[in-house]
Formats: sequence, structure tokens, C-alpha cells
Amino acid sequence: MKITTFTLWQLALPLKESYTFSGGRQKVSSLTTTFLRIETDEGLTGWGESCPWGEGYLPAHAGGIKAAIVALEPSLLGCDPRALDEINRTMDSALPGHWAAKSAIDIACWDILGQATGLPLWKLLGGAEARRVELNSSIPSGSAEQMIASIRAARAKGYRTHSAKVGGKETRLEIARMEAVADALHKDENLTFDVNRAWTPSEAIAVLNEVSSRHWIEQPCETLSECAHVASRVRQPLMLDECLHTAEDHLQAWQRGACEGVKIKPHRAGGLTKARFLRDLALAFGWRVHIEDVGGSALADTAAFHLASATPSSHRLASWLAHEHLTLDPVAGQGVRNDKGFATPPSLPGLGVAPDLEELGDPLGK
Repeated sequence: MKITTFTLWQLALPLKESYTFSGGRQKVSSLTTTFLRIETDEGLTGWGESCPWGEGYLPAHAGGIKAAIVALEPSLLGCDPRALDEINRTMDSALPGHWAAKSAIDIACWDILGQATGLPLWKLLGGAEARRVELNSSIPSGSAEQMIASIRAARAKGYRTHSAKVGGKETRLEIARMEAVADALHKDENLTFDVNRAWTPSEAIAVLNEVSSRHWIEQPCETLSECAHVASRVRQPLMLDECLHTAEDHLQAWQRGACEGVKIKPHRAGGLTKARFLRDLALAFGWRVHIEDVGGSALADTAAFHLASATPSSHRLASWLAHEHLTLDPVAGQGVRNDKGFATPPSLPGLGVAPDLEELGDPLGK
């Protein structure tokens, strides 16, 4: 089997409501996602998607994703999409970095492998069954009252685990906001305070040593070194996200005792192949893991949930559905969906999701 054709689409995905995070530094009202279709000489077709959460969250943007995929295409035409390790070695040799673009290609190849074998991705990724995965809400920054109202709305949809975006610079006010949000939880609910890199180490230490909450704290500072410094001086468990890209980053985080958990996202890692390796590394380190993607439609969500479902529940934390924040649904009725606070990946061969071409519109020229 050989890859014969790449086709790209880009689609604007407006959010239902503007989303503020990172202590108010970042605000997103619409995403631009990239869909990739890979065709083969044996008639099988695979789909991938890569969608940055705006342009200030990670080193990726929609224009760069399109350009990188176009640059990678000549090296991959004629390759066997089922040979996933070789596909990834070829991509890394042809174009270092550019993980977001590689993620769409890698996922599309996994989709083809699943269809060729007649197996769903959760099975190929090591799962014994399509286990349901608990969902994690994402609560944008706002006043304590606004964030509590968002938690109540998520609770009504079945969510019992919440990620609240904080990172304000006024220590006294931030402590009060975090205390109010934590106090509003029900006894059966879990919480992470996600700072999204907004604090300096001194700000993080000042807030976290005063606030009474002992819930997870996610990515308090910009760099791994800064987060490791904070981890040694506070009592809350730390979750790392944006500062982790490569296996070496994860190894350094473990060596420094910088965290007790990590976010693993195919978009950031370079696809399911690398994300699976990072998941296995995290399990070897004894970390807890959230496995989800950065943004996009239910196609991107579903790819990540296949890996989450195949991850042992002893180490797996809840996962986020990015598509629940969108006004458009280009894969309507397909893939993972919220079912009273849980979602289960499909058992169709491969990814189990394919976009509606009418919803995507005309493909991009090259």
C-alpha cells in the first residue's frame, strides 16, 4: 500500500463564547482547524486534524500547519502509511519540529492502519475494550461568580471534574477567587487550577503557599525550570502541559521532580505515535495523565480519546472535549460525545470519524 494523494481543508470554528485564560493574557473567540485526507493506491482513505487554540497558546498556527504539511508531502508520497515508525522517521528527517502539522499526518496514517486491519484505534493502541473516559470541563477565567456559574453549567451536563483557568497577578484577589471556586465544588467533584504559564515563580509560590486548596495546579510558570522551582516549594501536586514537547522534556521533568502529572496531546507531541510513547513514559514514571487534544472538532477529540481509552484507569485522569465549545460540527453525530460526563471512542475500524465534505467546502490549493 502506498500514499498517493494529500488533500487539505481549513475551516473557521467560532467558539460559542469568547474564552479567556492565562490570567487574562490570552483570549480566543474562533479557531482555525486543518483537516487532512490521505488517499492510497488501494482505495483506503485516512483523516487527520490539527487545530491550534489560537496563536498564543503553543508554537503553532494554522498557516504554518498548512505550509509544513505541503513541505512534508513529497517525502511521504509512495510510503506505506501503515509503517508508522518509518512515517515518523521520514517526517522528522525531512522537517525537524512542526509537531502540530505532523500530528494530522500521523493520525491519518493510523486511521488507514485501522481500516486495513479492521480494528479500531483503541485496540491498536493496546486497549482491551472501548473503555469510557471521564470528561473534564474547561472553565474560562472570570470573576469567581462567573467561574462558579460555568461550573454549575458543566455540572448540569454531567461533568464532575473541572479545570478552572486562573493566573491573576493580584495575590490577595487570586487567593480569594481560588478559595471561592474550590468551596463551590460538590463533594464528588475534582478540580485543577490551570495557570497556563501566567505566573512568575515568586507569584506562584506566594499564592500557592497561602491558598488552602490542595487541588492540582497546572503549568504555573513559563518554563520547565521555573515549574520545577515552584514544585519544590509548594504543597499542591503539579501538572505540566505547555512546557513539555519531546521525550527529553518529560525525562527532565521526572529527573527534577517537577510534577506528579502531565497533559499528553497529539497536536503538541506530533501525533498518536509519539503521544503513545510519552504516555508509556509517564506510566513508567508513575505520573497521572490527562490525554486530550489542543482544540478542533470531534475528529481531533476522538483521536486523543482512542489513546485515553487504551490507558490504564489507575493513571488516567479526565479528558477534555474541545468540540463542545464550538458553534460548528463538521463531523456531526460521529466520534466521542458527552454522555453524562463520560465519552467512549467508536469501535469502527480506524479512527471511526470522517468529515462531511459539504461542511468543509473547497480544499486548499497548493
